[in-house]
Amino acid sequence: MTDQIKFLLDENEIPKSWYNIVADLPDPPAPVLHPGTGQPIGPDDLAPLFTMAAIMQEVSTERTIDIPEPVRNIYRQWRPSPLYRARRLEQALDTPARIYYKYEGVSPTGSHKPNTAIAQAFYCREEGVKRITTETGAGQWGSSLALAGSMFGLEIEVFMVRVSYDQKPYRRAFMESFGATCHASPSNRTESGKKILADTPDSTGSLGIAISEAVECAAQRDDTKYALGSVLNHVLMHQTVVGQEALRQMEMADDYPDVVIGCTGGGSNFAGLAFPFIGRKLRGEQTVRVVAVEPANCPSLTRGQYAYDFGDTANLTPLVKMHTLGSAFVPPGFHAGGLRYHGMAPLVSQLVNTGEVEAVAYQQVECFEAGLEFAKAEGILPAPEANHAVKGALDEALRCKAEGTSRAILFNLCGHGYFDMQAYSDFANGKLHDQPYDESEVAMALAGLPSVA
Repeated sequence: MTDQIKFLLDENEIPKSWYNIVADLPDPPAPVLHPGTGQPIGPDDLAPLFTMAAIMQEVSTERTIDIPEPVRNIYRQWRPSPLYRARRLEQALDTPARIYYKYEGVSPTGSHKPNTAIAQAFYCREEGVKRITTETGAGQWGSSLALAGSMFGLEIEVFMVRVSYDQKPYRRAFMESFGATCHASPSNRTESGKKILADTPDSTGSLGIAISEAVECAAQRDDTKYALGSVLNHVLMHQTVVGQEALRQMEMADDYPDVVIGCTGGGSNFAGLAFPFIGRKLRGEQTVRVVAVEPANCPSLTRGQYAYDFGDTANLTPLVKMHTLGSAFVPPGFHAGGLRYHGMAPLVSQLVNTGEVEAVAYQQVECFEAGLEFAKAEGILPAPEANHAVKGALDEALRCKAEGTSRAILFNLCGHGYFDMQAYSDFANGKLHDQPYDESEVAMALAGLPSVA
């Protein structure tokens, strides 16, 4: 038996369009609301922050959106990404399950994030934008936008969550190597950052706070737009190149997943793999179980409330309906910085709410244990975020072993952990612990949810 099987596509098989799951939903998404009036917003309301191309994609109901050829040309540097059959992992687990993983760590920045960073930077250049502001958690998104900005001649300013800024200096160095400016958030560069620091001088930060700072900076200049690395519909749509390729590669394997698994923070990585498969199910073509795995330290899907909330801490953004822990919630400083967001993508939230997607939460230590078990079998050290998907896949495979059943399991290995070695060093030396969130903080944050008629 071959230890490992790799399924590769030709570069001509890079998808020519992104998939928009909105076209296949039984019910339309809840409208985005203006925070002042409580009424649905229009394109003009979003124009100060986003390109018109991104806005039109955000509200589109078309099933497919053509990928611009300049974007596909850059995708060719690493796409199509490989799909692996994890034979060695199956043997190590002694499971009858068939385990597959789509590996996005082959991108220039080591994650799935460039799939949307390249697209958003392209649209900014086409519309004459000179500068982009953004936030980043673990640094994968900031790294990807820094890369994209250098390719399209754009200035990039990144607000990086303070705890990750301190934990992951090489991610910061990567961004700066490509010409981006990176600030620890909360910072004293914005009014929202100053307010947080005045109230909590030792704040570890959050994605909600970093978003507030980036949005505030973008709104102050006509030559600047804001780019988001997850959560919004158009961002999730850009990631569906992952799932579309995986569909074709599963055909090459003469197999089809019984269960699709992805880690979830804001939802882009999960949606990128899962949405094309869910679309098939919604159209009555082929059934599949889909599992979203989140950190127990920031469990928006499993412990949050499905309600309208702000996307940022300073309440500068429109209101979206999503699973949320409250925009004021600041999670503990665990190492999976890309999953430390108080809310979940509205489309992912809607699918969880209707039962199309299951949600499960895991603690930090058990995810690192799973990641190392995977690495010893497959030779790839996952990012802390990706460890959550690995843990979900291992649990599913062990369930197959206990039941004596063979199921096909597909998960997205959304990035490598080679810039996260401090986390693995902490784990090896017994310094990495589970960090429960404060229930009272969640209760206070949820009590402050905006009132929507």
